[in-house]
Amino acid sequence: MVPVLTVFFMLLFVLLCILGILANGFIVLMLSREWLRCGRLPPSDMILLGLGASRFCQQCFGLVNSFYYYLHLVEYSSGLGRQVISLHWDFFNSATFWFGTWLSVLFCIKIANFSHPAFLWLKWRLSGLVPWLLLGSVLVSFMITLMFFWRTHTVYEAFLPRNISGNTTFKEWNRKLEIDYFMPLKLANMSIPCSLFLVSILLLISSLRRHTLRMQHNAHSLQDPSTQVHRRALKSLIFFLVLYALSFMSMVIDATVFISPDNTWYWPWQIILYLCMSVHPFILITNNLRFRGKLRKLLLLARGFWVA
Repeated sequence: MVPVLTVFFMLLFVLLCILGILANGFIVLMLSREWLRCGRLPPSDMILLGLGASRFCQQCFGLVNSFYYYLHLVEYSSGLGRQVISLHWDFFNSATFWFGTWLSVLFCIKIANFSHPAFLWLKWRLSGLVPWLLLGSVLVSFMITLMFFWRTHTVYEAFLPRNISGNTTFKEWNRKLEIDYFMPLKLANMSIPCSLFLVSILLLISSLRRHTLRMQHNAHSLQDPSTQVHRRALKSLIFFLVLYALSFMSMVIDATVFISPDNTWYWPWQIILYLCMSVHPFILITNNLRFRGKLRKLLLLARGFWVA
C-alpha cells in the first residue's frame, strides 16, 4: 500500500503542476491573442510569450516524466522512453532558462540607470535584438538537446549491457553515469544563461536600491508612492532571483539522481523542482495590469457561471 504521506505529496505535486500549466497557458493565450490582433508584440511581451510557452510544455512533459519514472524505474532508465521524454524535457528546460535570462537582461537594460557607453548602446539596440536572441536561444537549445540525446543513447547502449553486474545495483550505476558523463555537460549548458541572469539581476537590484534610497532621502517618507513602487519592484526581483537559483540548484541535484523514485522524499523533491515554473507566472500576472484585469474578468465570469 502506498503511504498516506506519499499520496499527499503526489497530489500536491499534481495540483502545483496544474496551476502552473493554467497560469502559463493564460499568459500564452493573452499574448497570442494580442499578437494576432495587433500584428506585433513589445520586446518584453515577446520574451514572456516564449517563456510561458516553454514552461507550459515543460510542465506537461514533466508531469508525464515524473509519474513514468516513479512507476517504471528500470524500464524508464534503460528503455527508449527515457530518451524520448528527456529529448523534450532538455529542450524546454534549456529554452526556459534562456528566456528567463533575456527577461532579466531586458529589465536591467530598460530600468537600470548606468552611464557606461556599452550599457547605453545596449539600451538603444536591445529592443531590436530581442527576436534574434529568442530565435538564437531556440536554436542553441535544439542543438544542445540533440547532442544530449546522441550522447545519452551512445553511452547507455555502450555501457548498460556490460556494467550492471556483481554487487553494483542499477541505481548506483545510473547515478555514477549521470555524475561522470552528463553532469558536466548540463552544468556547461546552464552556466552561460545563469551567469548572465545573475549579473543582470544583481545590477538591476543595485540600481533600484540606490534609486529607492535617493527617493527616500528626497521625499523624507517611506510612504511616498514612487518609493513604494520601487520597493515592490525590489521585492519582486529578489523573489525571482531566489526562485531562479532554487530552480538551477534543483536541476543540478536532480541530474545526479540524488533522490530516486523509491525514496520517501521523491515527491517533495519534485515539488521543489517545479516550484519556480509554477509560482513565477503568478508573480508575472499579478505585476501586470493587463494580465491582472483579464484574470479578474475570467474569475468573475467563472464564478457567475458556477453560481448560475
